Amino acid sequence: MKKLSLFLLLFAFTGAQAQNIVQSLERNVPGQGKVTIHQDERIAALLGTERPATGEQTVIKSAGYRIQAYAGNNTRIAKNNAYQVASRIKETFPELPIYTSFVPPRWLCRVGDFRSIEEADAMMRKLKATGMFKEVSIVKEQINIPL
Repeated sequence: MKKLSLFLLLFAFTGAQAQNIVQSLERNVPGQGKVTIHQDERIAALLGTERPATGEQTVIKSAGYRIQAYAGNNTRIAKNNAYQVASRIKETFPELPIYTSFVPPRWLCRVGDFRSIEEADAMMRKLKATGMFKEVSIVKEQINIPL
């Protein structure tokens, strides 16, 4: 049981640093030898060592912050409003990733993938300064960090 918990701790630690355990072990250190790891391709895919063949960008999920620009109820009007807010943000800030979704019982429009609350606060102030987005707030959420 101790070995399993040690392995899980090591795996979580290396994942938190966005460094792959296999890559950190497969180094050629002069005078110490070289470690070669043979593993199934599915394990490498789970660890994120290989990029998808489709050309999609690989991301790491992490705890972080987003800015909630809209929250409505579960009507068709709220859905349209959420997408309208998303398109206005995209026009003003094209570099920001936008996430419009239905989380029962409401439609949400959230923007950004911020690692710190300070980054999110700075962008929230820019959104408020435009005058188009009045009810913006910072929410803690799982974010996408591109590799």
